[in-house]
Amino acid sequence: MAADLEEKTDRYGELLAEALAEATIAPREGTPMYDAAAECYEMADSYLEDGRHFRENDDPVNALASFSYGHAWLDAGARIGLFDVPTEGHLFTVE
Repeated sequence: MAADLEEKTDRYGELLAEALAEATIAPREGTPMYDAAAECYEMADSYLEDGRHFRENDDPVNALASFSYGHAWLDAGARIGLFDVPTEGHLFTVE
């Protein structure tokens, strides 16, 4: 059965918003790694806003893509240690 685009778009938007709320920058402020983490976080947040814009303008395909890209920035950052994130649950692929 094919996934429902509207439901999936909503679910991914909620996932990204929740992941942003849970992620905190791990490296010490003033270091190059902190700057990298801040940039990754900003990218994820920007993709969330883009996705919301697309969603409000009845463009679920681009909204879903934006939410997915945003979450990828966060998840990749978490895997390389840029973010402290919960290791249990469904938000991140770290253990």
